[in-house]
Formats: sequence, C-alpha cells, structure tokens
Amino acid sequence: MTVLRAFVFNLYFIVLTLVMGVSAFAIRLFGKKYALAYAKLWTGLTLRGLERICRIDIQVSGLEHLPPGPCLLACQHQSMFDTFAWMNIVPLPTYVMKRELERIPLVGPMLRLTGMIGVDRDGGAKALRNLLADADRAAKDGRQIIIFPEGTRTAPGAPIKLQPGIAALSAHTGLPVIPVATDAGLHWGPKALVKTPGTIHIVVGRPLPAGLKRAQLLPAIGGAWQDLCTRNGLPVPLAPAART
Repeated sequence: MTVLRAFVFNLYFIVLTLVMGVSAFAIRLFGKKYALAYAKLWTGLTLRGLERICRIDIQVSGLEHLPPGPCLLACQHQSMFDTFAWMNIVPLPTYVMKRELERIPLVGPMLRLTGMIGVDRDGGAKALRNLLADADRAAKDGRQIIIFPEGTRTAPGAPIKLQPGIAALSAHTGLPVIPVATDAGLHWGPKALVKTPGTIHIVVGRPLPAGLKRAQLLPAIGGAWQDLCTRNGLPVPLAPAART
C-alpha cells in the first residue's frame, strides 16, 4: 500500500506541477506581484497531497524563536520535502538554491520571479558577489532566507560537512542565524520515490550568538543541530565538520 500511495502522489505531483506551470504564464505576463502567492499555493497543494495520499503529517515546533523580519535559516537538508516546507511556514521565504534549477521548464522562470536566489556553484568570486548582492535585496525586502549549509541532501544521522556560504552570508548581512533540524529523510529519503507514512518533524532553534566568525559559526550550526535532534528525538547527525 505504501508503494501504491507513493506512486499516486508522484503522479499527482507531476500533474499538479504541469497544470500550475502552464497556468503560471498568466502570472509571468500579467500578475508578477502575485508570483510568490502562486508559488505558495503550488507548494501548499503539494504538501496537502503528501498528507492525504501518503499519510505524512508535518509538525513544526520552535516558531517562537523566529525573529520578526529577515533572518538566515540554516536548515538540515535530507529530502526534496525541505524545498517545499518553508514556502508555507514563513511569510516571505527566499531559498538559496543551485542555479541549474532555474533551467527547469515551467518551474525555473517562476523561481526567478518569486525572488529565489540562484547560485552558480562553479562561479567562484563572481558567484559569491552575486549571492551577497541578492541576499542584500532579500534582507531589504524583509525576507527569510533559507539556506542548506550541507550543500546537498544528507541521510538522517549521517556525518555533516558544512559549506562556507552561510558564514559569508552571515558576515555580510549581519542577519540572525537560526538553526533548524528535521527528520524528513525518514519519510521522504534523499532520492526515494517511496514515501513512508508518519510525521515529519521540523524543529526551529534559538538564534545563534551574533558576530560569530566562520571558524565559530559552522561548528555552532552543527552543534545546534545535534542538540535539537537529541532533545527532540530526531536522528542525531555525527561529527559535524567545517570545510577548510
């Protein structure tokens, strides 16, 4: 039954994305100011389908730790689910994502229109400058910037290796850094077509101390994830290590 439910959900997601992707032409031409709301509708319907079809609930705790206005959300990344969830948790989400996603037909143009931040991971210093400039604009607009410091999807409980982009964003913008832990990978694995019924937990931690340098911030994020996972019964990541 789990396999059948996953198949139905995957079909639902594909059809939903095609229909809303084609309908988005009207948004792109005549209603650009509604792009983020339209994207929220798409992700909301996706997650509703996940709940109804695959019997996967979502439980979010710690939202009281989110400051008003812009911030940096340093999130564990275990699943494609993570790229949907924050669209409907915070009011003005902006994801830091790989630029290749902007080339996806139908979806890519909407990502740009909704203010997502595309990063050329092979772009060197120029890519970093563009990232910081885009982050400045997002912060000025009061948006919550979601970044996955691991840089790729990682299985629950696996060792963490953090990338330095979050440290550059923190130092440049001065925004509070909020650690976020999850166990999404237990129910929607990094590359899994099958979705396992149950509850996905998202736990928001307290803001990390302001002014941490890169050598301090990256271990602090990993340590905060470990603490959040331990206290909330989530798979605890092993030996977080900063990239040198």
